[in-house]
Amino acid sequence: MNVPARYAFAETWDLPMSTEAVRDVLVDLERYPEWWPQVRAVAKLGEDDALLVCRSALPYDLEIVLHAVSRNLPTLEVGLGGDLDGFARWTLTPAPGGSRMVFEQEVVVDGLLGLASSLLRPVLTWNHRQMMLGCRAGLVAAV
Repeated sequence: MNVPARYAFAETWDLPMSTEAVRDVLVDLERYPEWWPQVRAVAKLGEDDALLVCRSALPYDLEIVLHAVSRNLPTLEVGLGGDLDGFARWTLTPAPGGSRMVFEQEVVVDGLLGLASSLLRPVLTWNHRQMMLGCRAGLVAAV
């Protein structure tokens, strides 16, 4: 029996750039591979949809279909499909010296990755953390 694995992630970052600058980088999906090392490829599927191929520290690729829900400040949100099902949300607010970003992601994982989650949850959570560290460093460098 395949029981889906559920994950919820949340992070808060203070960034040395304006909310508008952060938004401009985050909504430009096709440029993600230029600044986010774990995003290997992006293919635009339509006005509001794209396919991302990601690989963090572990040797496997995730294919994630993004559907834009909101591109307007303060909240940027995408629906997630493909290897993950759920959402990712970035809430941006002004803060001293730049902006504060709250990242939230909730996903369900099925199939082999979902099955592996029952044994490898700490490793998969660590892998996600490595991806987000790459995001933060790349985002700061991109602006």
